[in-house]
Amino acid sequence: MVDETVDVDTLIDGLIEREGGYVANPADKGGPTRFGITEAVARANGYRGAMRDLPREEAAAIYQRIYWLRPRLDEIARRSARVAAELFDTGVNMGPAVAVTFLQRALTALNRNGKDYPDLVPDGRAGPQTLAALDAFMAIRGRTSGETVLLRALEALQGERYLRLAERRPANEAFLYGWLANRIGDR
Repeated sequence: MVDETVDVDTLIDGLIEREGGYVANPADKGGPTRFGITEAVARANGYRGAMRDLPREEAAAIYQRIYWLRPRLDEIARRSARVAAELFDTGVNMGPAVAVTFLQRALTALNRNGKDYPDLVPDGRAGPQTLAALDAFMAIRGRTSGETVLLRALEALQGERYLRLAERRPANEAFLYGWLANRIGDR
């Protein structure tokens, strides 16, 4: 394992900056948001006020608890800060379980038919088997090149999902350009 430090507060600050303030786009199935936190997520985490007034500190606490700690991205960050940052951003936009499922699918597809480590069940939980597969992948494929390839696989899965969302729900076409411009590739 590599002991990389990830400043989750910096990740959250960058995310909040990209997400912006209060938005209530009628085409957005997520409904009103502030700092990228949907009303449903805010309510599920105890916020009772108007979404327009959600405090930045409360949004940051929700991001850390729900989108960083609960899906165990802190554990993934110990292995790869870049992969954890990618999963964090994807998880905020698509749900943490979707992001972790992308990781599990990519690791399974990259395990050379189980020669490098066992296939993973894409269950959206970063448990011991997923972490062991990530460790093995990084050890076998090399820290730099392996991480780069894994990030490309994650972004390919994410991009494909965005296109599928736009194809299945034409109202999502309003968001597709921004998703691809702001969620795929270097941030």
